[in-house]
Amino acid sequence: RRNFAIAFSQLLVYNAIRRQVVHDRTGRCHMQHKKPETMEKIRDFALSYYRENNHMPSIRAIAEGTAVSHGAVQKYLVEMGRRGMIEYNGGIVSILSANTSTAAKPTYNAGILGSIACGIPEDVTESVEDYVPLPTSIFGEGELYILRAHGSSMIEAGIDDGDMVVIRKTETANNGDIVVALVGNETALRRLYRDVGEHVIRLHPENKDLEDILVRSCQIQGVAVSVIKQL
Repeated sequence: RRNFAIAFSQLLVYNAIRRQVVHDRTGRCHMQHKKPETMEKIRDFALSYYRENNHMPSIRAIAEGTAVSHGAVQKYLVEMGRRGMIEYNGGIVSILSANTSTAAKPTYNAGILGSIACGIPEDVTESVEDYVPLPTSIFGEGELYILRAHGSSMIEAGIDDGDMVVIRKTETANNGDIVVALVGNETALRRLYRDVGEHVIRLHPENKDLEDILVRSCQIQGVAVSVIKQL
């Protein structure tokens, strides 16, 4: 009986340890428990950051401000979202609070991808330089990214050289939209017009000194939704 009791006790310990690891259908392992103090640290930092800057921090800023690795921050945010401590969905982070005066508004961490041609089209296949949290209440929902305008072809639309253009990622656009258009291997920011009768797409520059780009087809990579300027 004594041996049976020891064996039974060891089995209980083994099962208790085993329950701390959960296997999903893909075979990966996830720790069931994360440190509550780390969750509170992340939440407190995000709320403090919002109060000072009026927007939520990026994952990179949270990692630097809490001394938690970038990958760990992402995992904690997912777990905190599951527990109802925050709302986190595809880069959008917001803090849940009973006090609406201090509750953080949802933001989307938009990547800055570099320059886009507003004169001669140029390739913009650059890596992300940094991330900027954009309030969804101002810039809307959807996947956003930011490009720096280069050149003078869109100046009459209020887009000057060096401006930050906020783009909503989409493959469709309406006539008159300002789009990021990929023509061959080159990308340009232009106003889109479709001439159904002539079966031609007209990429129109907002600069009276420049001519339209006429193509049979092009790939829409996004639609401009806003411009961020420096004073």
